[in-house]
Amino acid sequence: MPAIEAWDLTKVYNGSLVAVDHISMSVGEGEIFGFLGPNGAGKTTTIKLLSTLLKPTSGHARVAGYDVVREPDRVRRSIGIVFQDPALDDQLTGRENLDFHARIYGLSRGERDRRIREVLELVGLEGEAGQLVKNYSGGMRRRLEIARGLMHYPRVLFLDEPTLGLDVQTRRAIWDYILKLNRDEGITILLTTHYMEEAEYLSDRIAIIDHGRIIVVDSPGNLRNTVGNDVITVGCGSCERLRLRLEGIDWVRKVILHDDTLEVYVREGEDKIPVIVRIAEEEDVDVTSISLRKPSLEDVYLHYTGSTIRGDGAGSSGEVKPMAGRWLRR
Repeated sequence: MPAIEAWDLTKVYNGSLVAVDHISMSVGEGEIFGFLGPNGAGKTTTIKLLSTLLKPTSGHARVAGYDVVREPDRVRRSIGIVFQDPALDDQLTGRENLDFHARIYGLSRGERDRRIREVLELVGLEGEAGQLVKNYSGGMRRRLEIARGLMHYPRVLFLDEPTLGLDVQTRRAIWDYILKLNRDEGITILLTTHYMEEAEYLSDRIAIIDHGRIIVVDSPGNLRNTVGNDVITVGCGSCERLRLRLEGIDWVRKVILHDDTLEVYVREGEDKIPVIVRIAEEEDVDVTSISLRKPSLEDVYLHYTGSTIRGDGAGSSGEVKPMAGRWLRR
């Protein structure tokens, strides 16, 4: 039985604003499933529907085998959630936060003590458990929130933008903890992110979502293969003239103009570089640089949505943001 299933799941606000638009999906037991999309794409709303925090306008969903509308209490006992916004009590210690959460779920004192030790070890916070949370770093707080979400042995864990606003080193540490808990606990994880690298590093499969709709679902490798082209980046003067010439060639799949560069999508790119250079010479176009790369997840996103991913403006390292029409990784 899949851990998560949805059929035509839809959420409409005020009769006209469609936040989630007929989403259908299936997530297997023990899978890490990534929702990749910009802010406002419908990722968080989908999690709220699946976790019973919102009721769908139409459609159906089951989590851990339970219907999210007819059996909300059973769904809630089967899931853990790490929200995008912090939700810890910073006047309590790390251990006290975990203990309070476990009491809500009715764990006995012996179960609480044992589980607190287990999850603290899992996220590497054994030595800091007695400190007040207000003295924790951002990364420590995120790890504690993940630990709290695991206290009641959930079958499914929802992580909503789990590393938003964290520095590169802390983000990578969180990624390793997520992979470890997936391996050690056998837990199914659905995470949302607008970080390309995060989705690719963590996810067994990725759903690209935009404007409330799932556009495509597959493994990172298969998604890259759907683009199927090498990307030749040409720095040039008079790029427009070169673009017009290349667009008329049958082996050129796509040409994208970015101010003083062209991105040329072709197969067997190594063989096409000298041909492009020769064409530039024929068109009297000055080539200042030329490089070749294999398709990336950024190319996949652009291929399916026709646009770059919209970030949150926070400028966190690793976020893919548009700048002067080009990909820029901060």
